[in-house]
Amino acid sequence: MRVGIVILPDRRWAQARRRWRQAEEWGFDHAWTYDHLGWRDLVDGPWFDSVGTLTAAAGVTSRIKLGTLVASPNFRHPVHFARQVTTLDDVSAGRLLLGVGAGGIGFDATVLGGQTLPPRARVDRFAEFTELLDLLLRQERVTWQGEYFTAVDARSTPGCVQTPRVPFVMAANGKRSLRLAARFGQGWVTIGEATDDLDDWWRSVAALSERLDETLAADGRDPATLDRYLSLDSAPVFSLSSAGYFAEAVGRAAELGFTDVITHWPRESSWYAGDEAVLETVATEVLPKIR
Repeated sequence: MRVGIVILPDRRWAQARRRWRQAEEWGFDHAWTYDHLGWRDLVDGPWFDSVGTLTAAAGVTSRIKLGTLVASPNFRHPVHFARQVTTLDDVSAGRLLLGVGAGGIGFDATVLGGQTLPPRARVDRFAEFTELLDLLLRQERVTWQGEYFTAVDARSTPGCVQTPRVPFVMAANGKRSLRLAARFGQGWVTIGEATDDLDDWWRSVAALSERLDETLAADGRDPATLDRYLSLDSAPVFSLSSAGYFAEAVGRAAELGFTDVITHWPRESSWYAGDEAVLETVATEVLPKIR
């Protein structure tokens, strides 16, 4: 089991630098940040760009994988984003994991003046975004026309450090998004279904994992070729509420066939409120035992 941690981009780099270095020193396998222009009730507080944050993180680390959780077409165009992805992969010497998803209905969906798309249209747009981004990262020149995105002789030189491109970790719960994950993903990440009942949440995670198995079988893809990431903190209990609970959650994820789990750096209040002392205990006492 590999373990990752999300470090929200809500602190100035002078403060955040320590966290990224510490995540690597503690032995986390991957570290992520949110790719939003603003997020939930933190939209009025400090918030920084994911690409700049990950570029800085690459400069103060040397081993840990770095990722977006998750980039979406809400405010990104594949042509420009492909250049950013290529740069991040280069600066990090091939350590980038590209989490991508359809995009939600919050601040990111409306801040640029657009309309919030209904669910089916968001998946249509996500399909275009993923297909075009895949082409841009694999080919030197791309001309492409879709309903939501267009590329005219777009260039991709010199391409990614990782070949044939950076790995896509696809956020997907629905049938159509799961098919996209089966087609384009090197990883799949899920948050389960929204519920206030912990057991119900775990049942939803199990059901989604089974749905992915069915999708992969229909696509003729070997399940072993797709890593499975579970965002533990989408459950109604914060994964770092105690070291014991974290170990239990990792064990349950492993039983369901997940290869990777992701927790969040504790915050003082609001989302992911918790104690950094618990994180330190998990890092120094639990992580060595679960690998």
